[in-house]
Amino acid sequence: MLEDILIRDWMTEDVITVTPDTPIANAHQIMKKNKIRRLAVVDGDKLTGIVTIGDVREASPSDATSLTIWELNYLWAQLTVENVMSRKVMTVKAEEPVISAARIMLENKISGVPVVDNQETLTGIITESDVFRMLIQSHEDGK
Repeated sequence: MLEDILIRDWMTEDVITVTPDTPIANAHQIMKKNKIRRLAVVDGDKLTGIVTIGDVREASPSDATSLTIWELNYLWAQLTVENVMSRKVMTVKAEEPVISAARIMLENKISGVPVVDNQETLTGIITESDVFRMLIQSHEDGK
């Protein structure tokens, strides 16, 4: 039964994070290198936001500009994650059913939800890929 399958059993615990003062270019490289679409933004171990590849792309310089490449690179280097991150982040707890995370993702049109404990400390992340993996494995185990 789906209500019995818990987030803690399917979430990724080793979350790749950045801090608010991380240059956006660095965040972009981290996402590309790790083939991920979002980074949790933390201050210490407290979740303060989330930045997605879409946020980074929106902040990227447009080709339709009169600025030189040096000016563009200078401006790009000044931007930090704090300038583009989402501060109001939907979160879940590890003890909740996976279906709760799936519902949040579907209803809010997001592809991942950070997992926090009662002190709002980041403990993991659950993504659409984790939900799909759970569905496939549950189906194969049931055969």
